Amino acid sequence: MNKIFSALTECAAEAGRVARGVRPDQLSGPTPCAEFDVRALVNHWVLYSSHGLECRALRRPIPDELTDRDFTAVADWAEEYTAQLDRAVRAWSEPTVWEGEIDLGWATMPAAGVAGMLLAELALHGWDVATATGQEFRVSEGSAVIIGEIVAASAEEYRAYSMFAAAVEIADSADPFSRYVAASGRNPQWAAGIRA
Repeated sequence: MNKIFSALTECAAEAGRVARGVRPDQLSGPTPCAEFDVRALVNHWVLYSSHGLECRALRRPIPDELTDRDFTAVADWAEEYTAQLDRAVRAWSEPTVWEGEIDLGWATMPAAGVAGMLLAELALHGWDVATATGQEFRVSEGSAVIIGEIVAASAEEYRAYSMFAAAVEIADSADPFSRYVAASGRNPQWAAGIRA
């Protein structure tokens, strides 16, 4: 199976672990995404990184009723998210899913490009949620490199649409994933600033 799928599988498992670590009393707290508190960030993350991931593989639009749903209103939302991630990853396990293009509604992209974009969504917002709730989002060096390639290829376009902020300077000695977090406009030291 291709390297993006391998990274998706790994990051989906890690996202499920992070989701289970979010406490109810943290949902109103701040996040590295200034426009979102934890609840809003989690809802965005759940929608696009699990439901969106499956819908894109199946070439279906995301159902309208999901876009306004508060997934965190359900006590076991993290377990539901994990189950939905499993379904989404299984949908991408079919080799034919990687063929052709996918209509996103606002653009049409090769399937592998869509999968890469959603991998970045899963991992970077996973880092946001983990950081906001006192956790870590852990990825292997191999997956970090794949995410880094996606960030590097898309960063300027995403900045043009205000999806990424300006890159944050970080020491060359930082681990690969932290460097890619910084390249996406996130401050790897955000949590330290909140606690100061």
